[in-house]
Parts: sequence; C-alpha cells; structure tokens
Amino acid sequence: MMKPDRKPSPQNKTPLHSPVHTDTSSSMPRRPLTDWLPTSVKEAALRGWDNVDIVIFSGDAYVDHPSFGAAVIGRMLVEAGGYKVAIVPQPNWQDDLRDFKKFGRPRLFFGISAGAMDSMVNHYTAARRRRSDDAYTPDGRHGMRPDYPTIVYAEKLRELFPDVPIIAGGIEASLRRNSHYDYWQNRLRPSLLADAPVDMIVYGMGELPMLELAHRLDSGEKISDIKDLRQSVVWEALDSMPRADADNIILNSWEDCRADKKKQSQNFRHIEQQSNRHNGATLWQPHGNRAVRVNPMFPPMTTEQIDRSFDLAYTRLPHPRYKGKRIPAYEMIRHSVNMHRGCFGGCAFCTISAHQGKFIASRSKASILREARQVTQMHDFKGYISDLGGPSANMYRMGGKDQEICKKCLRPSCLHPKPCPNLNNDHSPLLDIYHAVDALPGVKKSFIGSGVRYDLSMHLSGNKEVDAANRRYNEELIRDHVSGRLKVAPEHTEDTVLEVMRKPSFSQFYDFKKIFDRVNDRYSLRQQLIPYFISSHPGCREIDMAELAVKTRELDFHLEQVQDFTPTPMTVATEIYYSGYHPYTGEKIFTATTPEEKLAQRQYFFWYDRAYRIHITRALTRLHRPDLIRRLFGPQSSTLPHRLHSAADDNRLRNKKQKRQL
Repeated sequence: MMKPDRKPSPQNKTPLHSPVHTDTSSSMPRRPLTDWLPTSVKEAALRGWDNVDIVIFSGDAYVDHPSFGAAVIGRMLVEAGGYKVAIVPQPNWQDDLRDFKKFGRPRLFFGISAGAMDSMVNHYTAARRRRSDDAYTPDGRHGMRPDYPTIVYAEKLRELFPDVPIIAGGIEASLRRNSHYDYWQNRLRPSLLADAPVDMIVYGMGELPMLELAHRLDSGEKISDIKDLRQSVVWEALDSMPRADADNIILNSWEDCRADKKKQSQNFRHIEQQSNRHNGATLWQPHGNRAVRVNPMFPPMTTEQIDRSFDLAYTRLPHPRYKGKRIPAYEMIRHSVNMHRGCFGGCAFCTISAHQGKFIASRSKASILREARQVTQMHDFKGYISDLGGPSANMYRMGGKDQEICKKCLRPSCLHPKPCPNLNNDHSPLLDIYHAVDALPGVKKSFIGSGVRYDLSMHLSGNKEVDAANRRYNEELIRDHVSGRLKVAPEHTEDTVLEVMRKPSFSQFYDFKKIFDRVNDRYSLRQQLIPYFISSHPGCREIDMAELAVKTRELDFHLEQVQDFTPTPMTVATEIYYSGYHPYTGEKIFTATTPEEKLAQRQYFFWYDRAYRIHITRALTRLHRPDLIRRLFGPQSSTLPHRLHSAADDNRLRNKKQKRQL
C-alpha cells in the first residue's frame, strides 16, 4: 500500500513536493498533472490509483521526453502494457529513505537506472576531478545522485523490500554487464550483478525486454525462473553452464581476468562481436561458484516498433515539480528530433554500439513529422529545429543491401578499415526528411546538431544515383542546415592513431573542408567548421600530438572542442588502456596513463597560448624536432623562445590554464 507524501508517519515526517497544475514556465498553457507519470502518491491518486505495479528510480530529473530513458520505459509500460507505473526521480539516499518508501511495495518490480549518463562520467573529469554541475539536474545542481547510483539505490531497496524483484537498466548497468575496468577506481570490477543486489540487468534500449518482463511476471512467473529473456543478464549456477558451441561462448572467469589482464582483453573481443551481431550468442562468465549469463540482444527494432516508442504520449516537458528551474540537458534537446537508433561506425572509444547495437533502427517519415509538428507547437518555439539527427546524424535508413550477409557479420564497424561493399550509404531518405520538415508551417530552418560522418557521405558507392544524392546531401547540409558552426569529429590527424581509433584518414577531413569552403564561397556564407580531437588515446604518443598541433595550425584552427581520453567501460580503447594489448590483434599498444603523460599530450591543443609555448618548445627540443618548432611558432623561432617573463611566471600561467580546462 502506498504511503501518502504529506501525512506524517514514522517513515515520513516531512512533506515532499506538492503537486502543482502548471508547467515549468508561467507563460505555458496549464496542463493537468495526469499528463505526466506520477512522482508522488497524491499524483497517483489523481489517476485513481491506490497502488502501483512498477516503480522506476532514476538518477536524472524526470523529463517526459523520448530522449530520457525513465520516461520512455515508463510510458511504454503504461501505454503499451497497461501497467500502473510511478517514477521517483533523484531519490534522496542520505535521509530516512522516505523517497524509497513512499509508494510502498509495487505489485511487480522496482526498476532502477543511474540516468542517461554513466554516473562517473557525469561526476568526474578525465583528470578524475569532481565536476561542479550536473546537466540532468534542475539548475545544474551537483550532488543530487551518488556515485554508482545503481548500486546505492539497489542496496536501499533491498534493505527495505527484500523480496521484491529489482531490475537494473540504463547506460551505467548496461556497460557493466561483464567484468570491466573502472577508471575512477583504477581497478577491474566484476559484473555489476556481483556489486549490486539486483535480480536482473536489462541492457541496451529497454522497451522490448522490459515490456516482456512485465508480462511474464504478471502472468505468474517468478523472477528467479526467468533466465532466457533477451537483453537480460542473470545469475546461473556454475554447473548449469553449457559447453561452448555456436550459441554459447564461455568467457574467461572474473578471477582469471583479475589475475591476467590479457584474459580480460581476450574476453572483450567476444563481448563486442556479440553485441553487434544480428542474432548473437549467449555469453557466460564464471564468477566464483556462479556464472553471469548475458543473453543476446533483441533483433534490431522494426520501423513499427521504434515508431510506437517515439509516438507515446510524451508531454516533451520537465515535470511541473521543477517549476521555475532549468534542466540543462533538456534545454539542449527540447527543439530537436531523433530520427534513428544504432551506429555502425564502431569507433574504438565509443559505447553507442555496445548499448544500441550497430544496426540502424529508423523511424518512419510520418512519425518524424508528427514529432516535428509537436515541436512547432511548443510555446517557446521560434521557428528553428535544433537537430534532426541521431547517434550519428547521417545514418538514417542505412544498412546492408543484402541483410543475409549482415546476419552473419562479426565486424564491429561497417566503415573501418574501409566501408563495407554491402553497405547502402544512400542519403536520399535523409534529404527527403529535411525537405519535408522544412516545409512544415512554422519551421524557418532545421539544423543538424548531431555528429556527421563525412566519410560516409563522401564514400563513392559506385552507383551514380546514390553518389549524386550524396553530393547533394553534403551541399545542402552545409548550405541549409548549419547553425553557423558545423561540428565534425576527425578525432586525430595521424594515421597510426586513427587506425587504433577506427577512424578514417585525416586526408578525408581535408577533402570535406574543401567542399565546406567551396559551398560557403558559392553562397556567400560565413560559417565555421569545428573539428573535435582527442588526446592520450591508446596508440597516441606525444610526437603525434605535436603533428596534430602543426597540421591544425596550418589549417588556421585554434582548437576548442577537445577532450583528453576518458576510459569508459565496454570500449576497445578502454580495454587497451587497461591491459596494454589490442583485443583483436594481441599487439602491445602504447598508452599515456600517468597525469604527466596526459598533460604533456594535452598541451599541444593550445600551442597558440603563450603560457604553453616554452613548455612545448622544450618538449620538441627533447624529441629532436626543431622542424615542428619552426612550423608551430614561425621560421624565426629559436630553440627556446624569447622570454617576456620568467620561467616561474610561465609555470603559473600554464598550471592555471590546465586547472581551468580540466
């Protein structure tokens, strides 16, 4: 039975937020609270509920929008499943736990998620410094969720409700489904099942598995008996683990991986390949006297299935409990439309395919236009759609020409080391969407804010019609859909580093820049091309960063969008960082791991800053590269630049700059 929020009891002595009947802005139309999923007992009562079937705990604020996982799963369970679902956003885990108690015991299960970001990426910089804000919290306030919320929330719920099933989902749980390296603790950790008292992990995009799980529990199955649900991770007895075959892969045990980094590296190849298969095998990893069983993903969602998820009755607004407060992550996407899921780029540092898979699930044109019309009707819409995109902006409706070939494929990337000959890279459907959205009443312009794979749009397919369409795409993208600055991600300039990154040669960036400059000249535009770069990525040495500095200087770039590599669970780059070996080749790969090595690489991004010049010059002198000193600082540069102030002043400036950037 639910406990009312405002009636004091031994478990609940102070009131929570009271319901309000306005949206987050006084200028917005009044809407009933029942337009949102309930976050309090009083809101549930407004729906006529005196109990709930499922309670979802989220580390994020509750924004009722298809970009926020708790809203998606909650809406799907309510509208497609007919279940009574409540959401508890950012519960207080440090008081008397009233947030965990207020709905009482749900009929089916508790769902928990750390939120739309991994909590440790959310909380810490690449230098392991605590961040001062949180984009998924009202007013960007930090401290509203613990480190590793999945573990903390599960422990609180297990203590209070020992016999209620607890299901973990979201990006944090998804990427920790097997043994994994934790950068923030600098150690190998077991599967999250061993750290959090949960009954099951549901990984990846959760609509299909969560709906099936609810149906099975509702029909009387016990959570302990549900072992075969796709996209789930469960415990099995060690003696029930089958022999290795085409449908079952036995990974190195957690204990063996902890003792031998190479065995952890060997595991990852299987994990990545099966995550990106059309019909993957079941993975088994022994942990002591039990085994973690990772069931394969659901097949890629059909257009009808993904439309159903995006067409749910979202308000597209933060819950009214946040009246007068700004949620930064929502501000970024409030006027955007996501057109597809999945990414076949397979970048070594990226987790998208591990979570969403490499096969593209695309919405129908009708569904996209329905959402675009909703955006135009928002009270603050000024005529500009901020993004028509996806994980990679230009993969909409792309995939294999022959799907039977795709079903057998183990490649984690369709673009590296070179584009797959079976890949259809026709950008015509994208152009059709752009034209249709721009033709909607009230739309002045639509922008592409997601990352564009220029290697995909420039790849010559050999089909004249497709190649002509792709040339039109590049021109229309640059001419009509850039909001002053087009962001692209070459990530590095040196081929040896790009090979480890699974990114194309930097020569393709030069080619794309020529197209960009030509279109800008033709239409008298003054737009900027903004490249993203990463330092300290596995395979990158200090001299590679010096070459990057020189090449970007010669392109007249003063870099802004830069990042020091942060190891996150379940990427090739992280496994190399941890083990020192490439999971696919067994080759030993150099990686900058100490703070000194990482800062030595990062400084080259800022060669134009006087605070860094003397240190860069000294480093290049040590590396015996006076030619790079001249190319960076001019032909008149001496071995050490003229000092306008003391070395101590240089050091103070440099340290101050680094602290501000990190």
